[in-house]
Amino acid sequence: MLIELEHVTKVYTMGDVQVHALRDISLELREGELTAIMGPSGSGKSTLMNILGCLDVPSGGTYKLEGTDVAKLSSDRLAAIRNQKIGFVFQQYNLLARTTAIENVELPLLYSGKPNRRKLAMKALETVGLEGRMHHKPTELSGGQQQRVAIARALVNSPSIILADEPTGNLDTKTGQEIIALFQKLQREKGITVIFVTHDPEVAEYTQRIIRIRDGLIEGDYQVDHIKLAESLSEPEFEEVRA
Repeated sequence: MLIELEHVTKVYTMGDVQVHALRDISLELREGELTAIMGPSGSGKSTLMNILGCLDVPSGGTYKLEGTDVAKLSSDRLAAIRNQKIGFVFQQYNLLARTTAIENVELPLLYSGKPNRRKLAMKALETVGLEGRMHHKPTELSGGQQQRVAIARALVNSPSIILADEPTGNLDTKTGQEIIALFQKLQREKGITVIFVTHDPEVAEYTQRIIRIRDGLIEGDYQVDHIKLAESLSEPEFEEVRA
C-alpha cells in the first residue's frame, strides 16, 4: 500500500485554545490512483494534504508512506522525501517571477543534487507540452502555461505522488479542463498517484475516487462509477512538441 493513515489526529494549540483540525482519519491510497479530497473551507483538507505531503506530522495516529512511519523520520529525511517522492502543485503556481520556465523546473534538481539538470528539466517541460516556452518567464506565459510549468517542476524528480491543491482555481473553464486532462494523462500513462485537494465538485468528477472530509472527519469515501475524461490540450500532443 502506498499510503496508510490509521486514526490520525492533528491538534493546533492557539493560546489557551486547542483546534482539532483532524479528529480520526483512517484511509488507504494505492499506487496509481487518481483521488479527490473534498471539503469546504475549514474542513481539515489542507491539514490532511500537509500531512500526506510530509509538510507536517500527525499529533496522534500513524501515517505510513510506502510502509515507513513518517513520524519516526528526521527532519532531513522528511525533506528528502518531499523532494524525491512527492510533487506539489498549488493554485498560485509559486513560480519565481524573474526566472525562466526551465530554471523554475530545475530548482528541485538543485536541492537533490542530481546531474544533467538541464536535460531533465527540458524533458519535464516536453511532457507538459511546453518545450517551446522553456526560456519564457512567468509574466510571458498564460495562467495555464504557468500551471503547466508548475506541474513540470513537480514531475522533474520523478515522484510517485503528486499533490495538487486547487490546481484549476485560478484558471478559466477551458484552461482548467486542459490542466485536468494533463493530470489524467500523467496518471494513466506514467502511473503517478495524483491527489486533488479541492472544494470544487466538478474537479472531483474527473477522478476515480472521492474522499469527503468535514470538521476533521471523513464523511464519505467512494469510487466514481463513470469517470469523466477532460478535454485534451488544444495545443499539439506532448510527443509532437519540439523546439
